[in-house]
Amino acid sequence: MTYSLRVNNDLDVATLVDLAQQAERYGFDQLWVSNDLFLRSAPVLLGVLAAKTERIKLGVGIMNPYSVHVAEIAMMAATMQEATGGRFLLGVAAGSAEFLAWAGIDRPRPLARTAETVTAARVLLGADMGVDEVRGPLPDWFGPLSKLRVPPVRPVPVYVGAMSPMMLEMAGRLADGVLPLLYPPEHFPNARAQVLRGAEGAGRSPDELDIPACFWVSVGDDVAAARLAMAAKIAYYGPSFAPYLLTRAGLAVEDFAPVTAVLEREGLEAAARLVDDRMLALGITGSVAEVVERCRSLRASGATHLSFGPPLGPDLRQAVDMLGTEVLPALAAGVAGGTG
Repeated sequence: MTYSLRVNNDLDVATLVDLAQQAERYGFDQLWVSNDLFLRSAPVLLGVLAAKTERIKLGVGIMNPYSVHVAEIAMMAATMQEATGGRFLLGVAAGSAEFLAWAGIDRPRPLARTAETVTAARVLLGADMGVDEVRGPLPDWFGPLSKLRVPPVRPVPVYVGAMSPMMLEMAGRLADGVLPLLYPPEHFPNARAQVLRGAEGAGRSPDELDIPACFWVSVGDDVAAARLAMAAKIAYYGPSFAPYLLTRAGLAVEDFAPVTAVLEREGLEAAARLVDDRMLALGITGSVAEVVERCRSLRASGATHLSFGPPLGPDLRQAVDMLGTEVLPALAAGVAGGTG
């Protein structure tokens, strides 16, 4: 099994370094840092982490081709691969149209643009393929001079952040890995099937792809506090989820109307208190035992990589400590004992 953590780029440098070193000690295989607009720069944060860690792989999740050109994305990734000694992972996606609009950036042709970006980035970053083996579309400008003058020390794996069926299939055709955001986590078998459908159509083996089950988790000794931390995240983001994903949890966009109204009128804390159990099921919330149970269910459905994402818990350091010292050992014991 592979285990990873995903954290937001709102964390200050000292906190992030502490969490990364904590995760490395506990045996997490990867740490992904988001690169949401108007927060801290993930490439800068990851540059610091490269010098402060030794083993754990470091990923940026995600860079988009609208606010940064793919040539510059590839430059950053190649340099990070050098700085980390080959531990860097590049996540790309179309990004959020709403967030990009904050910077006055349009997002045309998200599927086609992301496919071009994945293909160009993999070629620039040393993927082992000849011209005849390039599976995806390249941008119009890409030509003989489109190459890094300082290539990476080894190929950089390129992951796609995806939720929609078409984006997941494209990732299966073109990428090294996929970051399927799962709301609810039990959507994983469907997301995996969509990725593998794309891989099969491109004549690829499933073994060529890393497909984490990427979910939100909130774990803590104080279960009520853990639920409230998850509820706040769901109150803020839940109404923007794709309707077909909400359906998987027995929900509809309309169910969030009262939550959104209170959010706008009274603020996030009041809105979080309206999040019910069906909504909370969009993530994994509760005690160590509850988290382990749902993680085992994901593993039984075919997940070989579990990726724990924010909020993680009401207390970030304590949550990572609980995941590392209690959840991971329990899951490892289940594998050793042959249980689900």
